[in-house]
Amino acid sequence: MSRNQAFLLFLLSVVFGLGAVFFAKQWMDRQTQPQVEVEVVEREPIVVAAQEIPAGTVIEEQHLTTRLIEKDWRGDNQFVTTEEVVGRVASNIVYEGEIVHPLRVASAGEGATLAALITENKRAITIRVDDVIGVAGFLLPGNKVDVLSTIKYNERSASTSTVLKDIKVLAVDQTAKNEENKPVIVRAVTLEVSPKEAEKLLTAKSKGDIQLALRNPFEPEEKKAKKRYVAPSVTIIKGTESSNIRVRD
Repeated sequence: MSRNQAFLLFLLSVVFGLGAVFFAKQWMDRQTQPQVEVEVVEREPIVVAAQEIPAGTVIEEQHLTTRLIEKDWRGDNQFVTTEEVVGRVASNIVYEGEIVHPLRVASAGEGATLAALITENKRAITIRVDDVIGVAGFLLPGNKVDVLSTIKYNERSASTSTVLKDIKVLAVDQTAKNEENKPVIVRAVTLEVSPKEAEKLLTAKSKGDIQLALRNPFEPEEKKAKKRYVAPSVTIIKGTESSNIRVRD
């Protein structure tokens, strides 16, 4: 074998060796490469507030927008199109970016703005006021007031008592919104009361003059002290001896 033939064989063996290493590395890379599984997430639209919607506002198209969320996160009764919400009344404040939940808005056909704001088992009753009774115009929807009744017996004698406490103001005149924070002289104030409170209010109004007292919104609620029941006692006298016995149910 000549020197050239030996060199050629050596060169071919090197080339075949490098090729074997290359293909072996490719095969090993394919065996160790992780399998990537793509998870398909199904998304559906949902209606959210594009801006803050005050309570009592009739919702319009500009108040709303839609956003895609995962199907599993969406409730069964939530709105998927803005057309379902337009024309409804916000029962509570809906903040920007918040999902518009059916419980936060009045159902279609539920009535006017004020009717949608009344709490369950409550009533709205309107009383005529002047600039004094109306706290010089500082009453605004959402404020809390106490109702005081003054009964005049004669020119020199009168008595005042608190008839109702912590009563919510639903509307001032025909305004149920609170967009401006400045005094407005009003002629009527609508209060949210229970049926029993409505009876007490009208009774007090028929007996004398009423006055509204504006409450501090940060004042803690008054806790009513529970009266402790004390069973009555009976004294039993036998001859010269006497004893007290508690009467129990």
